[in-house]
Amino acid sequence: GVCKLDGVCERETPNIKQSLIASYSTLLAPKVRDACMEITAVSERDSHLIGSHSCQQHTSSCSVDPSTWFYQFRILLQRGLKERKHESFNTLRVFQVITASILAGLMWWHSDYRDIQDRLGLLFFISIFWGVLPSFNAVFAFPQERAIFMKERASGMYTLSSYFMARIIGDLPMELILPTVFLIVTYWMAGLKPDLVAFLLTLVVLLGYVLVSQGLGLALGAVIMDAKQASTIVTVTMLAFVLTGGYYVHKVPACMAWIKYVSTTYYSYKLFVNVQYSQGNKISSLLGCSHHGSNRVSCKFIDQDIAGQISPKLSVGILFLMFVGYRLLAYLALRRIKG
Repeated sequence: GVCKLDGVCERETPNIKQSLIASYSTLLAPKVRDACMEITAVSERDSHLIGSHSCQQHTSSCSVDPSTWFYQFRILLQRGLKERKHESFNTLRVFQVITASILAGLMWWHSDYRDIQDRLGLLFFISIFWGVLPSFNAVFAFPQERAIFMKERASGMYTLSSYFMARIIGDLPMELILPTVFLIVTYWMAGLKPDLVAFLLTLVVLLGYVLVSQGLGLALGAVIMDAKQASTIVTVTMLAFVLTGGYYVHKVPACMAWIKYVSTTYYSYKLFVNVQYSQGNKISSLLGCSHHGSNRVSCKFIDQDIAGQISPKLSVGILFLMFVGYRLLAYLALRRIKG
């Protein structure tokens, strides 16, 4: 029952597996061992590029060389720009913004300076549109990247701070170009205050408001880390902010009044109004209104929406605190995620 091949008995042939093992141990094993030792030496010498094991475990004693941090930041920033430029400037989003700007410009085409109600409606529409859109887009950022973020953090590829700053800085050109295009189209089509300084101030307020709204979305997304739940929460939050923004309702019930003081829409809307009408003295004199008694609709809008409004400096200060606070909250929420 023993097969013979080429006149050689099967029992007399050498064991091929044992021959391969012996050859590997004799010829290749020493070379592989030397190569591994060389790679280990190089990795120990260049370990500053990926951080120490303590950084990987998020301990408080983690320290990273500044050059290492900036190297990680630069690589992550380049990767983020390449990944998100197509998402931020995809055809549907550009079409959405351009269409909204043209529709708004046509609806308020060359509105009159004295049509206070119409102009305030336009300013509040801008506040709504650029409050909801950035926050709703940003809320998906961290939940969608959670898997790859946890994997890369577990392998110690970068520090959390370098990843977070690369994300924040990389979003600036992506998030600010479309609002600028929107305002250029809408502002001049609607015939808002024909003054370059007023336009630039309105643009600065709008861009700051976009960044604050984006920060709100990032914070909610990082805290909840579930795209569906986070989108629901941000929708409800922005709805509350819009309702207490100061345009729909002026006499808010005492139990709900506190919401407007944490509303991003409230402060941005007041700044938009201040840029266009200041304290209302000029428009009041044009319409012949008295702040202490007039039944005309325009005069009531001056009393309720323009005169005696919150200080612009205070509004700017609160929006700045929100800008920093929302991003700090997002950073702290990301720290609790273990790779």
